[in-house]
Amino acid sequence: MAKYLLLKHYRGAPAAVNDVPMDQWTPAEIEAHLRYMNDFAARLQDSGEYVDGQALAPEGAWVRYDGEGKPPVTDGPFAETKDLIAGWMIIDVDSYERAVELAGELSAAPGAGGKPIHEWLEVRPFLTAPPTVTE
Repeated sequence: MAKYLLLKHYRGAPAAVNDVPMDQWTPAEIEAHLRYMNDFAARLQDSGEYVDGQALAPEGAWVRYDGEGKPPVTDGPFAETKDLIAGWMIIDVDSYERAVELAGELSAAPGAGGKPIHEWLEVRPFLTAPPTVTE
């Protein structure tokens, strides 16, 4: 088994989200989308492939160490940002192919008009320690 991060991106450009930005979805469309996400996670819990997941609020900040004491903070997101991290899910699956299969299914979550949003998801393996050689 290997752990993968499915990183959900919300793109502000309407064409990336079924031609209708999420802030223009009806309450029923948002409810259907969230239900799909919850049902997907529940199915993976039943199969033992779900580890964790969370949606993220659009607000945020950039913080970095500057060597001067208190780190500078810049509020975000920024107008020039083309996409935001909308959430993440951690899965523990048998193969990279299974991770890609699940990401494709998650990308089909419904949006405006109940049509799949075709959302881009990053599939990132967790970094693991190199094998230890013992003699």
